[in-house]
Amino acid sequence: MSALPKKKLTEAEYLVIERAAEFRSEFYAGKMFAMAGTSHQHNEVKDNLIVELGSQLKGGSCRTYSSDMRVKVSRTGLYTYPDIVIVCGPPKFEDHTELDTLLNPQVVIEILSKSTAGYDRGKKFLHYQRLASVMEYVLVSQDRMRVERLVRQPDETWVLTTFEDPTGEFSLATVPVRVPMAEIYRGVEPLESPFE
Repeated sequence: MSALPKKKLTEAEYLVIERAAEFRSEFYAGKMFAMAGTSHQHNEVKDNLIVELGSQLKGGSCRTYSSDMRVKVSRTGLYTYPDIVIVCGPPKFEDHTELDTLLNPQVVIEILSKSTAGYDRGKKFLHYQRLASVMEYVLVSQDRMRVERLVRQPDETWVLTTFEDPTGEFSLATVPVRVPMAEIYRGVEPLESPFE
């Protein structure tokens, strides 16, 4: 006797389930994927960064959203929850009554963990590249002082800049923000060597 294949969900079915759920799930190709839990270090890095970004963007045309804001990559059908996004100008939402699924992030920031780093660097980045609004993709290590910034070029290539100087700053290329590396990693102990 063979197992019956699982019925694929529609986007509408996913959104009904997700909006009522206690825990968040990503959605792709008819399937829901439970989000992994986060560590103390992950939360410290994310919280430090969102405070710094939010204070520098306050009063301007750009604003931050944290990991509670769902993002849809319309061209691929992925619904996901980036750790931090920045939107410049008016946010665009999939549903104008719910306002819980963002369509136009300009900067996407993911805090890397050992279990998600491969996905964040690989397939997830490929999805984000299909969002025309995304100009920068930032990967922040949670266990070593290292930030990688990928910036979309006019020819659709991406240029990588790595920030590792503990006394230096991390900056964005398309948004006027500079954050001391020490502030991103404030309270995060112990940090591994960048070369381990």
